[in-house]
Amino acid sequence: MFDLSHLRIPIVQAPMAGGPGSVALAVAVSRAGGLGTLAAGYKTPAQLAEQIAGVRAGTDAPFGVNVFVPQEVPHPDTVAPYRAELTADAERRAVALPEPDQGDTDSWDEKIALLTQSPVPVVSFTFGAPPAETVEALQRVGSRVVATVTTPAEAKEAAALGVDALCVQGPEAGGHRGTFDPYAEPDATPLAELLAAVAAGTRLPLIAAGGLATGADVAGVLNAGATAAQLGTAYLRTPEAGTAAAYQEALTRPEFDTTVVTRAFSGRYARGLRNRFIEEHDAAAPVAYPLVNQLTKPLRAAAAAAGDAHGLSLWAGVNYRKAECVPAGELTERLWADASAALHRD
Repeated sequence: MFDLSHLRIPIVQAPMAGGPGSVALAVAVSRAGGLGTLAAGYKTPAQLAEQIAGVRAGTDAPFGVNVFVPQEVPHPDTVAPYRAELTADAERRAVALPEPDQGDTDSWDEKIALLTQSPVPVVSFTFGAPPAETVEALQRVGSRVVATVTTPAEAKEAAALGVDALCVQGPEAGGHRGTFDPYAEPDATPLAELLAAVAAGTRLPLIAAGGLATGADVAGVLNAGATAAQLGTAYLRTPEAGTAAAYQEALTRPEFDTTVVTRAFSGRYARGLRNRFIEEHDAAAPVAYPLVNQLTKPLRAAAAAAGDAHGLSLWAGVNYRKAECVPAGELTERLWADASAALHRD
């Protein structure tokens, strides 16, 4: 079975659902010696199967697949006021807002069946703790199971399920927080402190995530006890990433000068570049994933088609300005070279 400690380069590429996390990106990072990761979120099982086949065709190196853990979906009435607020945006974009689908589980059962029938080296989870029987089923077919946690309490709960490793996600991370309780205010403990607190309560291997962008950052978390470092935002501008052009440009434009945590696009807390959509709608957005995500999907698609970054969910970590337009394999190798130098100095 795969072991995190066997990675030549202890860097995990964050899955980045919704486009940036492409087959080409996962292949490039795994080929370089890190761990490339596919995002199962928002894909049909057929699409996920095709992407897994694509990675296998591109490399025989280990890779992972990340899956959203489904939770109870709020009643559609929860988003009725927000749907009304978004009507003007829909009219301006010439799109129709969908009716909320309370049965949306992101094809959980089908994706778990796929991953047990066609095993991959690593399966990671976010948005909650996977059921114990799912952990056991994946381990029986040879997959290592990783749970994303944001607090020591979540780490304890996940460890009790028998997972093989924990991804410790700090508040500096871009994209969705992996909080188990979507209604809870996300913990603000910085990654360094959170990593230490989780490490004190478990012997499981830890993957540190949240605002890591340089070799020095990687060295820092490894020195603090992590087995590997997970980076996502650092890869957004690589040519292999599926990041939309307007999204990539926003990472460098002066007007996008900060990140904020918002529910405006999905109904779940997520960190991204502050833009007009967030400024106009964040205050009214309910905690109602995935219903809010369904409502904003056509708006985001229209904004992408128009190249309008102010209508996109520009998920990014706090060090987004350090993202570079260089090949992903080269970036992975350079990050590790810099990290190794820093580790030797220490």
